[in-house]
Amino acid sequence: MTPARVMGLALVAGLALVTGCTAEPAPAPPRDRGVPAGGLRLVAFDSCPEALRQLKTAAKAYVGPWGFGPIGDMRSFGRAEQAEAPAAAGRADAAAKGYSGTNTHEAGADEPDLVKTDGKRIVTVSHGKLYVVDPATRRLTGELELAPGADGFGGAEDALLLHGDRALVLRRDGWAGMAKPAVPEGGARAVPGGAPMPHGIVGPQLIMVDLSGEPKIIGEYRIDGNLVDARQVGTTVRVVVRSAPRLNFPYRQRATDEQRTTANREIIDNATADDWLPRYEVTSGGRTSAGRVGCERVSRPAAYSGTSLVTVLSFDLGAATLGAGDPVTVIADGDTVYSNGPRLYVANDQRWRVLPMLTARNIAPDPKDETTEIYQFDISGAGAPRYVAAASVPGWLINQYAMSEWDGHLRVATTSGRTWGDKPNSTSSVYVLRADGTALTQVGRVTGLGKGERIYAVRFVGGTGYVVTFRQTDPLYTVDLHDPRAPKVSGELKINGYSAYLHPSGEGRLLGVGQEASDQGRVQGTQLSLFDVSDPAKPTRIAQHHVKQGHSEAEFDPHAFLYWPAERLVVVPLTVHGKGLPSNVALALRVGDGGFTEVGTVDHTRGTGRPEDLAPIRRSLVVDGVLWTVSDAGLEATSLSTMKTLGWLRTA
Repeated sequence: MTPARVMGLALVAGLALVTGCTAEPAPAPPRDRGVPAGGLRLVAFDSCPEALRQLKTAAKAYVGPWGFGPIGDMRSFGRAEQAEAPAAAGRADAAAKGYSGTNTHEAGADEPDLVKTDGKRIVTVSHGKLYVVDPATRRLTGELELAPGADGFGGAEDALLLHGDRALVLRRDGWAGMAKPAVPEGGARAVPGGAPMPHGIVGPQLIMVDLSGEPKIIGEYRIDGNLVDARQVGTTVRVVVRSAPRLNFPYRQRATDEQRTTANREIIDNATADDWLPRYEVTSGGRTSAGRVGCERVSRPAAYSGTSLVTVLSFDLGAATLGAGDPVTVIADGDTVYSNGPRLYVANDQRWRVLPMLTARNIAPDPKDETTEIYQFDISGAGAPRYVAAASVPGWLINQYAMSEWDGHLRVATTSGRTWGDKPNSTSSVYVLRADGTALTQVGRVTGLGKGERIYAVRFVGGTGYVVTFRQTDPLYTVDLHDPRAPKVSGELKINGYSAYLHPSGEGRLLGVGQEASDQGRVQGTQLSLFDVSDPAKPTRIAQHHVKQGHSEAEFDPHAFLYWPAERLVVVPLTVHGKGLPSNVALALRVGDGGFTEVGTVDHTRGTGRPEDLAPIRRSLVVDGVLWTVSDAGLEATSLSTMKTLGWLRTA
């Protein structure tokens, strides 16, 4: 078993139980027959010193002349943390109240985004500031500086969650949680790009804001690591953070690789718990307290690498302050989160560890590295997540679109094999899993989809799955999953280009947004497609809207996609490249029985020539018959009936 693989196997054990540091050795838990031997079985640390000793032993077996390498975070760069949008019926509650909400995977599990609305207010974050808008009067009613001196360009952007008079802002640090790279001997600690490595906490910052009057900060929380994702169910927010040991591995230019490795092992030997376990700070009422995740909060499996840790925090937006987050840390890795409300799934794969090397050498991945571990948790209560079951499936997920639970079964779509080079051997599959005790047991599967291609989009709607693969043409597969033990491909449609995001738009209709392509597979600009899937055996495309040289953020982040069923309206941000500066608009289309009708566009460019006024539109919302579009420059209100501008609020 490879070190990277065993990192993933740790996650189930950690959230299932918080082990304690005791003076006497804790008895080993009984063998769980539903879990592979040596894999997900929880093994308790005997004591805090023993925990540190075992972490060092595991890490020394994995360290090399360059240290650990960029564990975890490098996988985030260039790969969107995408979230699947809801089915048309998934927002019935919001639709009845006259507002669209934000586009999320499941209606019962909200996801962080740069703008939120509850119909009474619109709250957005941009460039380190929070803004509150009254959609009824179309006035900016509040502004709050979240971080003095922040410019919003230092790393991944801010996001927020909203409940009542509380907003929880999640601020990221781009390089947080990455194992420190090697630097010249005697040189300062540095992150890629040459910036000094801070000695304080480097990681996500959570800020609770009171919106009952003028917005004000009532609590702050910061922890070492990198934000993976978060989900909100009711007032409870789960925040998942990934981190690595804070160790500095100098690069000794005149030494051999063996000497460098030996020196790096000595650095591990001299490390303390403060170098290993995540630290955090809590600020409330003007007072700041510091802490560190204690070893009584750390869990591990029987085998692990010790180079990556995952911490799960729980916060109550109904409480007066944030509190310490009740952290639970596990020796594990994780990069994809899916939740349908009562259950939470965390998955991790190793593609970002192995792909750079494999593509450079044009070789196929080793099957033992080409797997995805999936962990199911019960989060129906307000306490810590309770581990239910786990599984391993061949291949890699594209994102959380590839997972969906329906009728007690988890459906998972993956791609396996080499997708690059002259003769790719990749293929895609759909697996159906069901919890059986503490194992997610495979009960059915469909294989052989898109040979030589990879998955570009997945959408599960009830008992049907839609899978898009692409290399030169776009096969849209319909998969019948009504009988979980006998899933089958029921239909296939081949067209040029591909859809990167799929969205149900009523009975028997499916919307796609992606790229048109030539017969040779060369992309030619954004396309929106309307598919008739009423007969799963014969899916057809009945309409297409193509924008040459266009790209849309909705192609890689479905939070940017808006479908408003009451008006059958689709709105996507669009950047079109041509002569001179690119144009940035929000394109609005009405979906009819036979195709698309262009309703109009919204443009935030104010003609001032200021750089901030060229900011592309990022999001769209509907509140009481008004289309609100959001960019870093501001918010614009547009009449849905006339597409005329009703108001402009600058935030830049």
